[in-house]
Parts: sequence; structure tokens; C-alpha cells
Amino acid sequence: MFNSLFDQVDSIIVRDPAARNRLEVITCYQGLHAVWFHRIAHFLWNLGLKWIARVLSMISRFITGIEIHPGAKIGRRVFLDHGLGIVIGETTEIGDDCTIYQGVTLGGTSLYKGVKRHPTLGKGVVVSAGAKVLGSFTVGDGARISSNAVVLKEIPAGATAVGIPARVLHPDLPQSGDSKTKEYFSAYGVTPNVDDPVSMALKGLIDATIEQEAKITQLENALAKLSNLPTESSSSSDTKRDLGAMKEWLKE
Repeated sequence: MFNSLFDQVDSIIVRDPAARNRLEVITCYQGLHAVWFHRIAHFLWNLGLKWIARVLSMISRFITGIEIHPGAKIGRRVFLDHGLGIVIGETTEIGDDCTIYQGVTLGGTSLYKGVKRHPTLGKGVVVSAGAKVLGSFTVGDGARISSNAVVLKEIPAGATAVGIPARVLHPDLPQSGDSKTKEYFSAYGVTPNVDDPVSMALKGLIDATIEQEAKITQLENALAKLSNLPTESSSSSDTKRDLGAMKEWLKE
């Protein structure tokens, strides 16, 4: 029991640079307290003591500002960072080592009872502040959901979701569970080496336009030589320069 407790506390210290020692985490982290309350409420829920479990979850919400339905399934070493305003629905499943920030909603879109209405988070998922994950789909292992994103469909393992509705990005990060992967833990879902798909599409169009401009210039020069006319490449070079500047701006 104590090994499991210290394992969760130590995982918080690894992921939060503000955490200085175990005593501080145990006494001052409401996200940890909410998970502890939920463990008890979930146990009572599974025993059939559903009303008592709901009352305990309400007490936990009053104390911590985090609402977790006692029917939700939460894995090991889950960290609710800051935590205020988090809402986790009844049929939600959260895998090991997930990190969820303040203001997150793991909600359902179906009104039918007895069916899975809420999302399933794989292992090591990061859900950033204010994000809404709505529906009974799966967010793959190691995925990241950026701040204020609204996720309405499945997210592949290792991908990053941004925007409203969320678009899927695929960063080039290691996906294994070894120590090297832990070095790439992305606080608030911020990941390096990732680009927005709209920006990538625009840059692709600019590349194609620059290539077409070069071919047109070559054709104009060939026609000018055949007609013994002077070549005019200044406008073409200006266009190419403007497109190149726009492409560099998109990279920023």
C-alpha cells in the first residue's frame, strides 16, 4: 500500500518542478487528494453502495474543486495537476501515467444509460488546461491534447491534437515507455518538432508555386531567345522572393 502511495507521489515530483518533497505533495496537492477520494468512492461504487459513493465524490468536489464520478476507472500514477475545474464522467477510463491539467472535461455525448458515453485515455496521455474530450472514443497511448482543444474523435497513439474541433498532428517523438521517453514529457501538451497541418499545406502550395514560377521563367526565356527579344526575369525573381518570405513566416 505504502509502496503504491510513494510511487504515485514520486511520479508527481518527476512531472512537476514545483514539487520539492514528498511531504509537500502529500499535504498540498489537491489533485492527489481527489484521486485518493476517488479510490475509496470507486471501491464503494463497485460494492453496490452507489449513494454513499456519490456522496463521497461530492465531498471530494467540495474540498478539492475536482469532480470525478465514482464509476470512472483511473489507473496508476495519474496526476491531476492544479486540478481545479476538472470533470471526469462515469464511464471514463484513464490509463497509467496520464497527466490532466485544470479545467479539463472528459465528458459524454450520449444520453443512453448503461452504455459507454465517455472517453478512454491510454497510457501516458497529457490533456492540457481547458481541453474538452467528448465522446466514447479512445485517445491512444502517449497522445497529447493541447490547451482548449475540443476533441470529438479518436486520437492515434503519440499524436498531438490542437484546435476546435481538434486537428491531429504527428510529432517525431519516441513512443516507448523507457527512461528516454520520459525526458520528452510535454507539460501542457506542448511538444517540439510538430507543425500545424494547415501551415504544412500552405507551405506545400508555396513550394509548388515557386516550382511553377521557375518553369514559366524558363519557358519565357526560351521563347525570348527564339524571338530575339530581351529576357525579363525581375518580376519572376520578385515573386519568388515574396513567396520565399511567406514560407519563412509560416515556419515561425
